[in-house]
Amino acid sequence: MPLVCTIEMDKTAGITVTVVNADASITQTIVMDGTKIEIKVAGDSATSTITQTSEKIAIACKQFEVTADETITMTSTKASSWTSQDTFSVQSTKDATIASDANVSISGAQNVTVEGTSKVGLTGASSNTLTLESAGATLSTSATLTLEGTSQISAKGAMIEAKADGTMNLESSGIATLKGAMTNVQGNLVNLG
Repeated sequence: MPLVCTIEMDKTAGITVTVVNADASITQTIVMDGTKIEIKVAGDSATSTITQTSEKIAIACKQFEVTADETITMTSTKASSWTSQDTFSVQSTKDATIASDANVSISGAQNVTVEGTSKVGLTGASSNTLTLESAGATLSTSATLTLEGTSQISAKGAMIEAKADGTMNLESSGIATLKGAMTNVQGNLVNLG
């Protein structure tokens, strides 16, 4: 069946171009009414619409896809937002960078995971501090764990426990002090001196 094409011109309503494909149950419409241009494609299961005014372009559709052989650049001078009501994924086959001239905040209502197959680094500026804070925290590794400070390392808590399944060495190249309201040194063999 051939397409049915109509053009309507009105001094008040503007111009309406309509193409009807009855076999596919698709109607294509372009409306220019003097304030906006609306392009609509309506089918049995979905409708997509592009609306353009002098200040805004709005796209409403079931699926939206952009493909570029080279670069895609998006820039705004005001606040920008991107919201997904389902899974949200950002992926790059090469390096990826998230940067801000102000603060960066990453939060999750449940788990937040940072993972690297080679190295994961958290770095604070040399004049500032790096703070890790939680109601409970566990730091573990299947290999060697190293805590190092060029100036000082401080551990503080209502109770501090250090335990080794094998050898434990506590050594200082300067003065070493072990102090407590009550101090116990126990072992099958204790060497002092």
